[in-house]
Amino acid sequence: MLQRLISHSPDLKRLRDEGYELERRGGYLCIHQVPYVNFEGRIMTGTLIGDITFTGEQASPPASHTVYFMGEVPCHKNGQRMDEIINSSPNLDLGNGLIGNHYFSSKPLSGRYDDHYEKFSRYATLLSAPAKSIDPSVSALTFKPFVDEEDEVFHYFDSSSSRANIARLSEIFENQRIAIIGLGGSGSYILDFVSKTRVAEIHLFDADVFSQHNAFRSPGAPSLELLLKAPSKVEYFREIYSNMHKRIVAHSEFITEQNVRMLEGFDYVFICVDKNSIRSMITANLSTIGVAFIDVGLGIHIQDGRLVGIIRTTASDGTKNDHLVKRISPDNVDDNDYATNIQIADLNAFNACKAVEKWKKMCGFYLDEVGEFHSTYTISASLLVNGDF
Repeated sequence: MLQRLISHSPDLKRLRDEGYELERRGGYLCIHQVPYVNFEGRIMTGTLIGDITFTGEQASPPASHTVYFMGEVPCHKNGQRMDEIINSSPNLDLGNGLIGNHYFSSKPLSGRYDDHYEKFSRYATLLSAPAKSIDPSVSALTFKPFVDEEDEVFHYFDSSSSRANIARLSEIFENQRIAIIGLGGSGSYILDFVSKTRVAEIHLFDADVFSQHNAFRSPGAPSLELLLKAPSKVEYFREIYSNMHKRIVAHSEFITEQNVRMLEGFDYVFICVDKNSIRSMITANLSTIGVAFIDVGLGIHIQDGRLVGIIRTTASDGTKNDHLVKRISPDNVDDNDYATNIQIADLNAFNACKAVEKWKKMCGFYLDEVGEFHSTYTISASLLVNGDF
């Protein structure tokens, strides 16, 4: 089923969002895995098949109150045929692998079904009732993942955005090229969040291998066998997130003064490095070429046997750069216990959350009432501060 047709047809969208297993095959709309009872009293599943036409990209109202059914003869739980809905059993070849074993007719009181949701949910309810009386857990609502072969970004349909009715809003991210520099901790969580959006490309930059300490401050749970192989960080994460997002590109290299121009042409760059000298060099070059970026920082110290510190988010839209000299020091700081590999995955995730939130505000996904370019969160005081005020 072409997902854009579903998204433009409220009745088809409702069927899909409630969990029905839809497919468009030829000129028919199919609902698969509908439970019913055969003459032996066994619970089976079959397929409802109805003709469907479209006006533009929106489904037209059903032309008929009838449907075909592919399966055995549906019965009540006592084995009696459901002749109240079975009109005939033509075993008609409908093409594309569909067989109309039975032809159902159940006309509503109004004489016609207003839309495909009313029609198909009604037939699914009638068929499922005997099966549910035997096993209340059976359902036609399978919530099977939807695959859309025409989707250039995801391997399967984004049902989360659809169910929340923000699919159109999620289109904001389309055509964006994103770079993530550094996949040690915060960068890997940023990848996790960004890979669930409709950005056109996600490029990963890091020359390190994925080591044991990385496993404790990154999303996921790698096996010991994988850690012993010491895979490249970018390849490790590319392989995982390519299961969902089709356009993740791995660059097994650090960003240096020699190759920083590789970042030209990106819409947004996430900077997740632990050396201020590298951070300052990258931000200065991005400012020169007018590329927007979000830089994350995490400073953690041990104080009286407990961890304290600040999480920082600094952004630039490609034109607003005068604040950077006050926010990003070019000097490396040795006085940071985070550099000793303290395992704090939650802080990395929180740092990534703030960075991605800022990016989505800059894109217009979230409302941004103040438009700050610098914010900090002090862990010990639970203090979130807008640094521009």
